Amino acid sequence: MVKMETAELDTDLSLFKYDNLEQLPPQYRELDEAERTERIEAALEELGDDAVILGHNYQRREIVEHADFVGDSYQLSKEAAEADAEYVIFGGVTFMAESADIITDDDQTVILPSMEASCPMAGMAEALQVDAAWAEITAAAPDSEIIPITYMNSYADLKAFCASQGGLVCTSSNAHEAFEYAFEKGDKVLFLPDKHLGENTAYRLGMEDDIAEWDPWDPEGKDAEEVAESDIVLWDGYCQVHERFREDHIEEIRDEHPDANVVVHPECRREVVEAADVVGSTSTICETVANADPGEKWAIGTEIHLTNHLQRWHPEVEVLPLCGEACMDCNAMRQIDPNYLAWVLEELVEGRERNVIEVAPEEKELAEVALDRMLEI
Repeated sequence: MVKMETAELDTDLSLFKYDNLEQLPPQYRELDEAERTERIEAALEELGDDAVILGHNYQRREIVEHADFVGDSYQLSKEAAEADAEYVIFGGVTFMAESADIITDDDQTVILPSMEASCPMAGMAEALQVDAAWAEITAAAPDSEIIPITYMNSYADLKAFCASQGGLVCTSSNAHEAFEYAFEKGDKVLFLPDKHLGENTAYRLGMEDDIAEWDPWDPEGKDAEEVAESDIVLWDGYCQVHERFREDHIEEIRDEHPDANVVVHPECRREVVEAADVVGSTSTICETVANADPGEKWAIGTEIHLTNHLQRWHPEVEVLPLCGEACMDCNAMRQIDPNYLAWVLEELVEGRERNVIEVAPEEKELAEVALDRMLEI
């Protein structure tokens, strides 16, 4: 573990924190869907109320059909806490499982079926890396109070770091409120890790002229003195799924379907958000389609599995992927193979816990502070 420079926290890069990967045993690798489904259902019946399965909206059908709850990341963590099951099996990525561990009771165990399910965007803002940048940026603006805000899509130690520096967490739905909170408390905002959500939020608040971008990867990029002149500093991170969408995808869908509406996630590029009819979180996207009139057409600008789910859940609405075959799935979410789900459940039946996610006590306490501040706004 490494001690941070600007916070009383010891942590490490996620690559080393989650190096306890357990590979899928060979006997599980060739299961067909029928056998796998039968075994999953049998294990769940045996476990009863002791286990709850959470399925993120971006998971494939074979996962969400077994889930007790389907939704976005923070909503699912709250469902787990309220369910009070002994075991929480999270069909999502690492930071989501960490959030569940933070807000569930100490006697609940969070399991991530595959430890390879690690969100690339969360990995673009490692807490140790942000700590070093924070030292530079705050030194460049000694007379300013800078408030760090981290998107929910970040590791627990970064949430803890933000709390230690007077900051908080936000979701895609309440990012604008988090910004307003920060500007009430201080003079400037450091927003991480998603620069597109940060930029779209700045535009929503009419602060688009107050943005600078901090690129930790570019030694020739803007220095701390330069970015500290702006009121909003955006970390150079992004979602690899949502960054694929382009304005010409919207133009093409409207050429092919003149009566189609477009809804996109705020993690998309600014020009995509400007061209869309509706912008919102995965929950907003789901609600938009659910509330559509029969026969309406909606093109969806988010991860392809949610589009597929909406097509199945709402056959009365014509649901289209915004960029067709170019709309690939999330590589991290893909790691939650349904065969892994069968394995961890059958291991629990035998009394063995696999791929447990456990946030260190100090990180958990501080990360919860950041979450509580979000809930106050």
